[in-house]
Amino acid sequence: MICVSLGRTRHSAFLEGHRQLAEQKAELVELRVDWIRRRPDIGRLLKDRPTPVVVTCRRKEDRGLWMGDEDQRRAVLREAIIGGAEYVDIEEDIAKSIPRYGKTQRIVSYHNFDETPGELYNIYERMTQCDPDVIKIVTMANSPTDNVRILEMAEAAQIPTVAFCMGEFGIPSRILCARTGAPFTYAGFSREREMAPGQLTFAEVRNLYRYNKITKNTKVFGVIGDPIAHSKSPLLHNAAFRKIGFDGVYLPLRIPADVLKVSLQEYEKLGFQGFSVTIPHKEDVLDFADSPDVQSDLIGAANTLFKVGTEWHATNTDYDAIIETINDAMVAAKLDQPSFKDKRVLILGAGGVARAAACAMQQQDANVVITNRTRNRAKVLAEELGCRTTLWANRGSEQCDILINCTSVGMHPNVDETPYEQHWLNESMLVFDTVYTPENTLLLKHARLRGCPTASGIEMFIRQAAHQFKLFTGQEPPMEYMIETLRRSLSAVRS
Repeated sequence: MICVSLGRTRHSAFLEGHRQLAEQKAELVELRVDWIRRRPDIGRLLKDRPTPVVVTCRRKEDRGLWMGDEDQRRAVLREAIIGGAEYVDIEEDIAKSIPRYGKTQRIVSYHNFDETPGELYNIYERMTQCDPDVIKIVTMANSPTDNVRILEMAEAAQIPTVAFCMGEFGIPSRILCARTGAPFTYAGFSREREMAPGQLTFAEVRNLYRYNKITKNTKVFGVIGDPIAHSKSPLLHNAAFRKIGFDGVYLPLRIPADVLKVSLQEYEKLGFQGFSVTIPHKEDVLDFADSPDVQSDLIGAANTLFKVGTEWHATNTDYDAIIETINDAMVAAKLDQPSFKDKRVLILGAGGVARAAACAMQQQDANVVITNRTRNRAKVLAEELGCRTTLWANRGSEQCDILINCTSVGMHPNVDETPYEQHWLNESMLVFDTVYTPENTLLLKHARLRGCPTASGIEMFIRQAAHQFKLFTGQEPPMEYMIETLRRSLSAVRS
């Protein structure tokens, strides 16, 4: 079950928001009455309520908005109990001063906005002495491993326990607490009214992550990177899971580079079966993998980890996705004999995607040239792969049959930029831009105006994700649905 937190400054707005949530099929609503500018009229809020409620009134020291004194606040909580609210949230330190009455269930809560303390089990044991129906322990995650510690504590709890971490690091625990038997998790009414750091919206928790469908048998996957909030992978994979009826959930996992290995080791305890890998971890994950495949070993980087038995395997699905995307563009351009052999390929960029593109093209017997805004990075990559490099300033004079942009130039929000001037393009050149936000970058618009065959980043992104999907699930990916999902999301961003 999902408890949706609702905070408004006026009673009428509270009632309207509650009505809207009921229409959206919310099962439980938290009324954050400390948001009301004057003394809350609990009777008015509880009368004819359209859903069960949790009444919460937070003090300033608990990051709440209550302006009155403590005696008044406790009186509000007692009113909610007498009024028959389904739940009342009572902080641990005052729980013993507010007696049980009627059928109202007591959520005894502990919040720590600074850290996830080491004594989580002691805190839990202490709270069991406060006559709780539900124990709620919410802490700030300062590292990925804090998720593991709080979920392990919740797993061992004997009393129904809601336990998760706040902040961007803590997002996985907000969803995976479902696997510990939590009676509910918390979500926000909307992105604009976030009640706590890292809180997801009701729509995200219910529709994107399908919280109410998660059980101990649900398989868990994620995308690791830093930063990670921008990633479209959770949208894509969760939509595909839903489409084929696969019992899985796919999460965004922010992991800093300096704690990569220990975080992945700890996440194994939560049952993760696979990871998509993005910046800055594509090279370092090879040290974690038990069995890197030929492609990832050749490239020196992986974008996928998946578990087979007890071993972690690494691969790079960018490799095949790049070849397939360019090959399809050649076929669409009706080239007589689509082939990469002896083609002159100019690659813009020297990061992970550029590395995969260079390796893929070389293995197809193309002649590869790398250029990058930071000269030394291009030089190092070219030396590793045994191909040529050219200065960034000279990229326009380098003759090529295939141009591949692997830089972020032209990516949203900088959509009026291009890494390659329009007058350098000619109609015999195939132009492939790996940027997919937006799908039609300025580079691709210029290329089409010049009559060039083109390939977009959205095609590559879907293909690499589809290969990952098959490795994760063992099933064929719903390609058309994945394309439709991604394009609809990108369209929503533009609007």
